[in-house]
Amino acid sequence: MPPDLVGQGLAWPLIDRPMSDVVCRRAGRAITVGQLLAEAATLAARLPAAAEAHAINLCADRYRMLVGFVAALLRGHVTLLNADASPARLGLLAATHAGCYVLADGTAPNGLPMVAIQLDPEPPVPGPLPPVPAIPLDRIVAVGFTSGSTAEPTAHPKPWGALVAAASAAAERFALRAADGPRATILATVPPQHMYGFETTIMLPLQAAVTIYAGASFFPSDVLDSLAALPPRRLLVTTPLHLRALLAEGRRPAPLAAVISATAPLAAGIAAAVERDWHAPMLEIYGATEAGSMASRRTIQEADWLPYRGVECRAEGVYVPGLGEVRLGDLLKAGPGGRFRLLGRRSDMVKLAGRRASLADLNRRLLEVEGVRDGVFVAPDDIERNPAARLAAYVVAPGRSVQEILAGLRAKLEPLFLPRPVWLVPSLPRDRLGKLSQRALSDLRLTTARNG
Repeated sequence: MPPDLVGQGLAWPLIDRPMSDVVCRRAGRAITVGQLLAEAATLAARLPAAAEAHAINLCADRYRMLVGFVAALLRGHVTLLNADASPARLGLLAATHAGCYVLADGTAPNGLPMVAIQLDPEPPVPGPLPPVPAIPLDRIVAVGFTSGSTAEPTAHPKPWGALVAAASAAAERFALRAADGPRATILATVPPQHMYGFETTIMLPLQAAVTIYAGASFFPSDVLDSLAALPPRRLLVTTPLHLRALLAEGRRPAPLAAVISATAPLAAGIAAAVERDWHAPMLEIYGATEAGSMASRRTIQEADWLPYRGVECRAEGVYVPGLGEVRLGDLLKAGPGGRFRLLGRRSDMVKLAGRRASLADLNRRLLEVEGVRDGVFVAPDDIERNPAARLAAYVVAPGRSVQEILAGLRAKLEPLFLPRPVWLVPSLPRDRLGKLSQRALSDLRLTTARNG
């Protein structure tokens, strides 16, 4: 673990584990750290020669994403963590970041230089490798982007020291260090371009004793089949949206050491079902693009979050090793023993008749109503200026009526926070992580209004 002295000329190895360790399982074979480094060095030689350049890594294959990230590190380039391959998004990135090029394992997007990542099915055993480079802790190596769930995506540069500190703290928290016993294999349903997926499946295998799985891991049947083919100790890294779908599949997965969730609050009922039906501890990670992963909890046992080593709750946010004090979009309340409670997002708080509530908490209570598969509360723009304004809710609840949903909410909410109207919809326009962008919600409002 590097000391928290970013900016003072210190450095930390790109890969902090033996060359013989298995870093990835892909297409039926085990890939060692040495093979990863060899393939990344070969790719680095093909990257643009510019000293200051930005790699947009669009690889869907998790191992290819890892190879591309390491290659960019070897070349001295910054990786932009972006999964949106639309021309508009790529054009915006190119306009705001110098020397953009695309790393991809699929169709080449138009308009930007591209380097294709094509790996040999059976790469040769690497020969002598150069020394693993040490990277300055204050060097910016990646840029994360907010999801757009509350506003347009914004960029957050990530220094190497902050990423390594978070990976080291997570390895300690979840017993993923070399001295913690059998190696863990991580199967993740989240894309590696998202900060949560990047930290758990790109940074962790570089700094902790874990193996990542690169294969089918999106549809429930694929996840369950892939888990069955992996050796123990298995870790499932996922989201509340995927957990709902996996539980609905009705199949018990292969024995899991733990299930880890993030990106959205996890309903207590889902957490209890995982522990009861899968016999695995259900853990949550708290994080934000601005600061990375910061804390965890075991959902059915703890309401408050236990910070990672070095993380401290502050008046306007958190102190994070490698970053310093970071102001968050969330409101936190410090508690005993360094723990903290999440009150909701700053933009998430609504006020009606002098009473305040968090939309995230209202959504959590909505999801606990019997028969509700998905749902979201929406506040009108003038809710704090217009005395007649009311909250609305969009609900996915096949076979349930509006009256039944309201009856379920009355037992959980103050009357003034009951939604009027409640719109029953077949689905919500969530992205792969289960998030609802402001643009998607606006489109849903317009569609619902047109259809009456």
